[in-house]
Amino acid sequence: MADIHPFRAFRYDPTQVSPANAVTQPYDKITPALQDEYYAASPYNLVRIILGRREEADTAQTNVYSRAAGYFHDWRQKGILRQDSQPSIYAYAQRFTLPGGKETSAKGSAELERRGFIALGRIEDYSASVVYRHEQTLAKPKADRLDLLRATRGHFGQIFVLYEDSGQVESQLVIEREPDISVTDEYGVLHRVWQVSDPAVIASARDAMKEKKLIIADGHHRYETALAYRNERRAAGSAPVDSSTPSDSPHDFVMMTFVNMNSPALVILPTHRVVHGLSSFSEESFRNSARGFFDIDEVDPALDAARATAMLRECGRIGSCILAVTATRAFLLHHPNPNMAQVFSGLSLRQQALDVVQLHKCLLEKVLGLTEESIRNQQNLSYVRDAAEALAQVRAESGPRANIAFLMNPCRAAQVRDVAFAGEVMPQKSTDFYPKLLSGLTIYALD
Repeated sequence: MADIHPFRAFRYDPTQVSPANAVTQPYDKITPALQDEYYAASPYNLVRIILGRREEADTAQTNVYSRAAGYFHDWRQKGILRQDSQPSIYAYAQRFTLPGGKETSAKGSAELERRGFIALGRIEDYSASVVYRHEQTLAKPKADRLDLLRATRGHFGQIFVLYEDSGQVESQLVIEREPDISVTDEYGVLHRVWQVSDPAVIASARDAMKEKKLIIADGHHRYETALAYRNERRAAGSAPVDSSTPSDSPHDFVMMTFVNMNSPALVILPTHRVVHGLSSFSEESFRNSARGFFDIDEVDPALDAARATAMLRECGRIGSCILAVTATRAFLLHHPNPNMAQVFSGLSLRQQALDVVQLHKCLLEKVLGLTEESIRNQQNLSYVRDAAEALAQVRAESGPRANIAFLMNPCRAAQVRDVAFAGEVMPQKSTDFYPKLLSGLTIYALD
């Protein structure tokens, strides 16, 4: 049973700092250039807490985590961050157009609006069959987030989770008044948040969510970090510190944004793969080896991103389809061959049917010889959202040129659901839910 609760969020006081200058993309989407922009935007920008700059003089006692804790404490003391007086849930709407327009999706460039709500969700072990994952996690990011959570005792971004219904939950949270927060981000996405404190509305939303199963869309590392911290505090025998939190302790909950997976505005973008640094790569050898796994059509090597996306979309109507592009050739791989099963040891039929699994197991590992470890460490592999950028990397006329780019169709929400509910996981970066949830719109402090 999904256990959802209101909470008294900390939010930026707009009379002291504009939320537009203070909130950020999720920490793992902040590039060095974007980090610099955030630092310049405001001395109270959340980046100082969630992804602060490291300094040469850092020690075990004074470092990015201790500075983050100091900022969080000081900003609350100064009233930069103010806590809402009433336990609330927060309706959250994102209005956007797809990056790349028609190059990205059959939905084209029409404006979409994805609605959800922010609340606390009880942290559950995966074995409880309430919260499900669909991707593997890595130890290093979780260790970093755990150090931050220990230092700050706060959650600054929401875990993006999916539930399934016919729209009755979100229909209760359509608010006919001006939003409490309105921010347009770096990608032109309009984010709006409404505080909902009406006990009857909150109770109705809670009741509607009771029987829901939750799938983590984005935030696997932060969810598992919150789970690890909960277990730490339980082992230490910590007691409740906030009577307004309906739990044995505030660390039993984490901040989540709940979105209906049946929403027509739920968008998953593809994440393309670019392979580089292979000294012995040969286009002809790749083609010959790949024939052992797919039917292959050689196509126009000069195709642009729009044509590549359209070709993949059309081919994908009848099954798996991958487009492999080098500097001088392009191959459309389709109709997986029966003997592919030999490389899928231990994988279910639902996973074997995924384009991304076929790409990793057959092409990256078997044809190109990349190991699972090297893929995890991105030694010869990079992930690129934009098809045009992936093509540019293999066609570079100056500087290092990538060996080969693999373009794919996006994973479908139903595939994510089926894999997650089966207790299975996809390869890293199999899904790219768009747009991302901003960090700092609401903040959950554990004390």
